[in-house]
Amino acid sequence: MNVNIQSLHFVPDSKLVALIEKKVAKLSQFHERITKVDVFLKLDNVAHTIKDKIAEIKVHVPKHDLFVKHSSKSFEESFEFALDSVINQIKRKKEKMAA
Repeated sequence: MNVNIQSLHFVPDSKLVALIEKKVAKLSQFHERITKVDVFLKLDNVAHTIKDKIAEIKVHVPKHDLFVKHSSKSFEESFEFALDSVINQIKRKKEKMAA
């Protein structure tokens, strides 16, 4: 599984990158055929004041792409919510495929 972390308009600190890599590695528990995971970290500026931190996760599984976007006051919180949502999507997709 390839993990690609991109940040727009800032450089993430090493603790944030390590947290993301550690959590994304656990996705393979939920689906064994995940080929690639893209994580995008963005700053949401409204009139030049930074308001929210946005985390987007795109999971590539053969024949499917799952996408989640979440924003909050910190990247860690945004990423946690987005990760929970993508895990739920993976579980639902597997249940549909099994049925």
